[in-house]
Amino acid sequence: MKIGFIGCGNMASAMIGGILKKGLVQKNDIIVSNLTEAGSKRSREKLGVETTMDNREVAKKAKILFLAVKPQFYEEVILEIRDLLTEEQILVSIAPGKTLKWLEDTCGCSMKIIRLMPNTPAQVGEGMTGGCCNERVTEEDAQKISEIAGSFGRFEFVPERLLDAFSAVCGCSPAYVFMFIEAMADAAVAQGLPRSQAYSFAAQAVMGSAKMVLETGKHPGELKDMVCSPAGSTIEGVRILEKAGMRSAVFEALNGAAEKGKRL
Repeated sequence: MKIGFIGCGNMASAMIGGILKKGLVQKNDIIVSNLTEAGSKRSREKLGVETTMDNREVAKKAKILFLAVKPQFYEEVILEIRDLLTEEQILVSIAPGKTLKWLEDTCGCSMKIIRLMPNTPAQVGEGMTGGCCNERVTEEDAQKISEIAGSFGRFEFVPERLLDAFSAVCGCSPAYVFMFIEAMADAAVAQGLPRSQAYSFAAQAVMGSAKMVLETGKHPGELKDMVCSPAGSTIEGVRILEKAGMRSAVFEALNGAAEKGKRL
C-alpha cells in the first residue's frame, strides 16, 4: 500500500514519523512531494522516504493520498492532479474549511474522501485528530485511516458539521496553551525562578493536569476544587482569573477560531 503526501511540512512530517514508528508501512512505501529541492533533501534525510518535486508522480503512485499543502493552494493542486485520481484511491484532506462537497466537486470524480484535522502535538506523538468521510469510504478504508491517525496520537471520527468546533478546541488551542505556559513561566521568573526551569515546571504542570482529566474521568471542575483549599493561595488565584475574565476570553477565542475556520 503506497501512501503519498503532496506537501511535506511540519504536520506531514509528524504524521509520517508516527506512521513509520508504529510500523504501519515501510519507508519505501511512502512518497512525498516538495516544492523545492532543498525540501526534498530534508525529507529524504529526516524521514528516509521516497521524494519528488512532481505532485503528479505522487498522485499516480499513492493508494492513500494526503493533501498536506496550505488551504489556499488546495484548488490549484487538485486541478493539477485530478485527471490522475481514481475511484480506488482515498483522498485525505487536512485543511480546515474545505468541505467534503467542495473536495468532491473540485476533484470532479467519484472518490473516497476523508477530512482529517490533526494538531501540532502530533509532532511528539500526542496529537488529537478528528475526521469525517463521505459515503464512498468503506469500513475497511475508515479503519486504515484510523490506524494512520492513531499512530501519532488519539483519533476519533466526528460529524462534519462539528469539525470546525473540533478544529478550534484541538487544532487551534495548542497555541493558547503555549501562551498560558509562557505566561506562567513569566510569573515564575518574576518570583525568582530561572527561565529554563520556569518553562519546564510550567509545561510539566500543564501536562500532568491534562493527564489527570484523561485518566481519572473526573470533571475538570472537580479536579480544580481538589486543589483549592479553603482560604488558600490557589483559590485566591482562581478569584483573580475569574475577575480578569479568563473563562470568557477562552470561550470567545475558541468560538472566533471556529467561525474563522468555516470561512477559510
